[in-house]
Amino acid sequence: MPSIFEKIDKIKPAYDLTYRFVMFLCKLLLIADIAITSMSVLGRYVSFIPDPAWSEEVVLTCMSYMAVLSAALAIRRGAHIRMTALDSYLPKGLVKFLDILADLAVLALAVIMITVGWTYATGIGAKGSYVSMPKVSRFWMYFPVPLAGVAMLIFELEALYNHIKSIFADKDKKGAKLS
Repeated sequence: MPSIFEKIDKIKPAYDLTYRFVMFLCKLLLIADIAITSMSVLGRYVSFIPDPAWSEEVVLTCMSYMAVLSAALAIRRGAHIRMTALDSYLPKGLVKFLDILADLAVLALAVIMITVGWTYATGIGAKGSYVSMPKVSRFWMYFPVPLAGVAMLIFELEALYNHIKSIFADKDKKGAKLS
């Protein structure tokens, strides 16, 4: 009979797909950022290239999307800055417990980002508009926070699962050595 971990491992392609989608979105935003900034800078010095008034606000909005989404991507890769200097001096069980505790804290942050971010995006954001683009709602300026919260939630659930799975894998290894 397959273990619960083997059953849950079957959804790994969904995490992979989500990661690739978020990474693709970040790449598109970076391309848009570079293109708009290049056009704006060139427009200042070359007369036939336009220098649109909206370029600064759009570039800043793209950057805010990239910043929070790339932070969510770092969760999946385990690339966040973290304190590991003392890990070699602490018992392995305590380190695993602290990893799970950190996972739960980031999971709570993701839920807060989703709920509070959505409240701001639909509240404050929906009431205003960009200065240089009066027909575009400021919703899009606040939307990166709940969007990144969803990505963080997905990737943090995977990280939490992997930490819990590693505990049981270690127990299985110890049991196999004893028999």
